Amino acid sequence: MLTEKENFIRILDGEMPEFIPTYDRMGWGVNGNPFRPTEKTPEGYDIDEYGMVHKGNPESMGGVMPVPGRILLDDITRWRDVIHTPDVDSVDWEKFSKEALAKHDPNNPISMGCGDYFLKLMNFMGVAEGLIALMEEPEECYAMMEYLADFYVAKLKKMIYYFKPDVLALADDIAAGERPFIRVETYRELVKPHHKRIADLALDAGMRVTMHCCGKCDMFIDDWLDMGVSMWEPAQVTNDLVGVKKKYGRKMAICGGWDNTGPISMPGVSDEELREALMKYTDTFAPDGGFVYMAHVAEGFGEEEYAHKMEICNDVYKNYARNWYQTH
Repeated sequence: MLTEKENFIRILDGEMPEFIPTYDRMGWGVNGNPFRPTEKTPEGYDIDEYGMVHKGNPESMGGVMPVPGRILLDDITRWRDVIHTPDVDSVDWEKFSKEALAKHDPNNPISMGCGDYFLKLMNFMGVAEGLIALMEEPEECYAMMEYLADFYVAKLKKMIYYFKPDVLALADDIAAGERPFIRVETYRELVKPHHKRIADLALDAGMRVTMHCCGKCDMFIDDWLDMGVSMWEPAQVTNDLVGVKKKYGRKMAICGGWDNTGPISMPGVSDEELREALMKYTDTFAPDGGFVYMAHVAEGFGEEEYAHKMEICNDVYKNYARNWYQTH
C-alpha cells in the first residue's frame, strides 16, 4: 500500500493512483508565517507583513480577508512608497523549519503555498480600484507583481532548502462564480509571467505544481498546463468539469469538483440525498484517474448538524470512494 504522499504524487505525475486520494491543502501546508508581525489594530484585527489589516471568518473557511474599508494602496503609481516586502534573510529558517516539520506527518506531502499576484493587487487596493488599475496602469501593475515575485522567489529558495517541499500550491483567485475577473489575454500579459517564474523554480527543484483558483476559470487551463501545473482545485461546478476531464484526462487532475454551493450541500438536504450525490460525484470523476476527492457541505447547518453531514462526506470517502479502483 502506498503512503498518502506516494499515491498523491502519482496523481500529480499523471499516473493512475492506487486509491483515490483526498486533499488537505491547509493541513499539508507549512503552518505559520515567519514574516507576520504579532501586533494588532486597536479593534483586534491582525496586520500582515505588508501592513494589510485583515481577519478570517467562517465563510472564508479560515482564509484571511481585508477588513472592509481598510485600503492599503489608493494609487497604483505609488506602490513603491507603500508596498514593502519583508527581508527573507531576517528569518531563522533552520529554527522555523524544525518547528514546522515537527508538526508534519511524514506520510503526507509537504505543500508550500505561494503566488497570489492578482489577489494581492485586489487586497491592497480593493476589487474595484484594483481592476481599474489593471486597465489604466498595466505597466505599474506588472511592476508591482514583479517586485512581489522577487520576494516569492527568494522565499521559495529558502523553503526548498530547509523544507524539501513536494508541492508548490499556486493560489490566485482570478475568477468570480460565473466568469473570470480578467480576460485570458490580461492574465497572459500581466499575471502568468510571475506565476511561471516561481513554477519554473519549483519544477527545477523536483517539486510538482498545483493551482488553487475558485470560480469560472476553465479557460485558463491551457496556460496552467503550459507552466507545469498538473492539478486544479477546488474545480467548482460552474465550470464544464465533465468536458475538462474528457479533454485533459490525467494531464490536469480535478481536485474537488463537488457542488458545495448548491442545494445538495445546503441545510434541508437529507442524509440519503447527500450520500447518493456523493457516490454519483465519485462515479463521475473517478474513471481513469485524475481525480482527488474533496467534498464538504456549506456552513449554516448549525454546529451539530454540520458535523453530522461532514461525517457522511467522510464516510462515503472511506467506504466507497477511496477503494473505488478495486471495486469497480
